Amino acid sequence: MKKEIIINSALNEMRIAITEDDRLAELFIESPDNERVVGNIYYGKVSKVIQGINAAFINIGSRHDAFLHFSDVDDSLENLYTDDDDEEEEKPAQKKKQNSSSNEKAEAEVVETEDDIEKPAETAVIAKNKSNAGDQKTHATNAKLPHFRTKRAGEIGIKLEPGQNVVVQIVREAYSTKGVRVTTRIGMPGRYVVLLPYDNIIGISKKINIPAERRRLRSLARTYLPKGVGCIIRTASAGKNEEELIKDYQSLLDKWQIIQKKIENAQRPGLVYQDVELATSVIRDLFTADVSRVAVDSKKLYKDITSYLRVQAPKLVTRVEYFNGVGHIFNYFGIEKELENTYQRKVLLASGGSIVIDQTEAMFIIDINSGRSIQNEQEQNALKTDLEAVVEIARQIRLRDMSGMILIDFIDVMSEANKRKIVMEMKKELRRDRAKTVVYPLTQLCIMQITRQRVNQYITDKITETCPMCDGRGKIASKAVLVNSIEAWLRGFRAKSKEFKLRLVVHPTIANYLMEGTISRIQRLMIKYFVKIKVRQSDQIHIDEFKIYSEKTEQDITQDYIYKI
Repeated sequence: MKKEIIINSALNEMRIAITEDDRLAELFIESPDNERVVGNIYYGKVSKVIQGINAAFINIGSRHDAFLHFSDVDDSLENLYTDDDDEEEEKPAQKKKQNSSSNEKAEAEVVETEDDIEKPAETAVIAKNKSNAGDQKTHATNAKLPHFRTKRAGEIGIKLEPGQNVVVQIVREAYSTKGVRVTTRIGMPGRYVVLLPYDNIIGISKKINIPAERRRLRSLARTYLPKGVGCIIRTASAGKNEEELIKDYQSLLDKWQIIQKKIENAQRPGLVYQDVELATSVIRDLFTADVSRVAVDSKKLYKDITSYLRVQAPKLVTRVEYFNGVGHIFNYFGIEKELENTYQRKVLLASGGSIVIDQTEAMFIIDINSGRSIQNEQEQNALKTDLEAVVEIARQIRLRDMSGMILIDFIDVMSEANKRKIVMEMKKELRRDRAKTVVYPLTQLCIMQITRQRVNQYITDKITETCPMCDGRGKIASKAVLVNSIEAWLRGFRAKSKEFKLRLVVHPTIANYLMEGTISRIQRLMIKYFVKIKVRQSDQIHIDEFKIYSEKTEQDITQDYIYKI
């Protein structure tokens, strides 16, 4: 597969497109109004702990508190307890660790348990995390300790209380009415490894499938990492020599030492580490050997990227190109035209069919409409359209960064074998998705359920704004409803005033509607309420609004009379 990275750096926006076989596959956008925050580390303070939702809210020095779910709390803040008050606390069962690098979450595999590595001495930072929690063993009868249950470890007590200081990292951007989500499992991504300062485990990418290479990389990590520090070895580590890998380890350890000093000197909640800018993070995480070209239209950014690669991956420097052609870089590579589909509700399929994408507060709903191509049998026609739609839906899921729950209404197929074929094809297409996805079997109504890890904001929310007229509903009040509102206003006006002359200001579309017919709607209103109304048109007023002025005083009296339909 031909894979390219195209970077457009504008005055107030950075856009990065990932193309696969010359088709847009992923899009990243960063602007001053919507800066990237995933990966940032904060010194925070617990504002409140709410047992009812298994979460705490953390003051990180921003306008809104961050959301910390109990499942995102590291072992230094957990106590596993038994149901018997007299039994001693048991050691937590080993569980898969979550790191903050969204690109590695889906492919990271923990290959060692905590029992395989010597338990470290507690660091100063972990001690800060525990400052208000205490080290006493906790049992199920301790009602003050918040807790939640997992299938693997059973009941887990969380050593968090209001006023306690914690170090957290953002793992999900804010979206809709929800704030950022954080974790106390800190992960610092480098080019070859993700450093886990609080976890004494070693993980390795599933994509490194040569046993000898896995052993080599794991042995190097064991040898070089200090006690109490773990890592996840990224796919890019495969085949790299010891010198390159150690350089990456040392760079991350040096950064962590600086962060530790900031944390220990912190007096109030705030940012202690800001992850690299968008372009650098994409180059760090996604510019691998399978990428044939990186094209960038900013000379400064081109220099920054090549300088970074000369240190981190010298062999890839020759694949970076500075675009100085005439016109826009996205137009040149055919990306701008494809971008239009990222905020269109309807996406056409090659066969003449289409998929329609709708978003609700909690989920995305995708409907598939059949095309013009008709096979001899309805079953074959439905299967052909469904399989074609699967490819496009998987691409749109990645491109638009849909997340949470996704429901897809496929054209009905009767055969169980055909249903399995659709599910297997969707799983195959989503394998290249770096976000974690789960595909469920088709229901009796031929509806597929997918869950996808939420990290970034939905792409359409970044490139579009809510319509000020319809508030994002895609609908506005009909002309008839607006005329009813005007009549209701006149009813209230006539009940309280004896004034005779008014001026009505409306959108031109509404003005034409009011004056249609031999006896127009506005004439009927004047006769009914015994008032003379001059209609004035204005492009400055919303199509579903109106204003009424007194001809006598020249004042806006719209709000002076309460009207109800």
